[in-house]
Amino acid sequence: MTGELFSPLHLRSGQVLKNRIAKAAMEENMAGDGQLPDEQLFTLYRQWAAGGTGLLITGNVMVHAEALTGPAGVVLDEHAPLEPFTEWAEAGKSGGGAIWMQINHPGRQVASDMPGVVWGPSDIGVSLGKHSSRFGRPTAMTAQQIDDTVTRYAVTAHRAEKAGFDGVEIHAAHGYLLSQFLSPLVNTRTDRWGGSLENRARMLLDIVRAVRAAVSPSFAVAVKLNSADFQRGGFDAEDARQVIEMLEPLGVDLVELSGGSYESPAMTGRSADTRTQAREAYFLDLAEDLVTTSPIPLMLTGGITRRGTAQKALASGVAVIGMGTALAVTPDLPDRWRGGREADRRMRPVKWSDKALASAASMAQVRHQMRRLARGSRPRPGTHPAIALVAEQRRQRTALRRYRAWLTEPRGAA
Repeated sequence: MTGELFSPLHLRSGQVLKNRIAKAAMEENMAGDGQLPDEQLFTLYRQWAAGGTGLLITGNVMVHAEALTGPAGVVLDEHAPLEPFTEWAEAGKSGGGAIWMQINHPGRQVASDMPGVVWGPSDIGVSLGKHSSRFGRPTAMTAQQIDDTVTRYAVTAHRAEKAGFDGVEIHAAHGYLLSQFLSPLVNTRTDRWGGSLENRARMLLDIVRAVRAAVSPSFAVAVKLNSADFQRGGFDAEDARQVIEMLEPLGVDLVELSGGSYESPAMTGRSADTRTQAREAYFLDLAEDLVTTSPIPLMLTGGITRRGTAQKALASGVAVIGMGTALAVTPDLPDRWRGGREADRRMRPVKWSDKALASAASMAQVRHQMRRLARGSRPRPGTHPAIALVAEQRRQRTALRRYRAWLTEPRGAA
């Protein structure tokens, strides 16, 4: 049964993944000085590289220094020095697998205490009930800001290739900027970027074209896409099917399927939608529908922790299995599967009634495990989520002070 999991995958760019297991992106929020990767991230990725994974996808790297998902986010723009990124790429490839950089812009999903800009397709803010004030109020992007953002993605992708990464994944899921443009609930524009799905997908498609033109043909270009937003009237599976068809002529190697946003955190298994209530492979039912028509290989991420579940997903036609939390707890899980073993421990889901708070605590738990790995320590999945959340909030306050100071410093061309 492990044969297919450990068979190579040939991508249209010519790149070959050594097996079908990927470490999906998890936002590390572990940037060092200058919003750059440092020894913590190098150590973390060397651990994952040694565990047998065929593909490592980094946590989201920001294309715009004034728009971060968190104050300790890594930034790769035209001014960033490449040396730290080269070392990061080398760490990720040290086990013989590939490493892709996930590139992203948060759009409106920016905390209200963050400096910089809060942009969106429209001026509709994040709706989280009593937690809504945690996010800044967005301003609708101008045509020039949209064009400049397309260019930023291309610059980051070009520089990622120069640093030694094997590909990039453009993040168009989880309620970030490109996902916001795709959503008819968030995107209420009446110009060429709003209205029909073709218009709402325009920014994503322009970015893919610009990225593909900025990198070599052998450099992989992937897209992370919601299979659904899990909000009534939002981006749904039929929309996803059509967007995948739009992406096919543009040279996309792989589409990763996930789902949800901060407003409906299906990616942590906490959506009210019954389709994500399975204990594992939250989005498998939707993926099974999409794989029958997709002209691009699909990667499925969300809740997979066991070899049998991974095999089931592959049997459905999915080409790559993505795991996040499972590899934060057991970084050598692929090698365990190859040897016929399973993980000996798992992260318990946070089942607090407040879904927004539970989602934040879940992410804090995962980051706690990643920080332990980055120090060379064993994961400790039994850490109470409240303790992890409080510790994460303290780190974020420190990082915010550092980020504020960094934004005021002059930055020249790298």
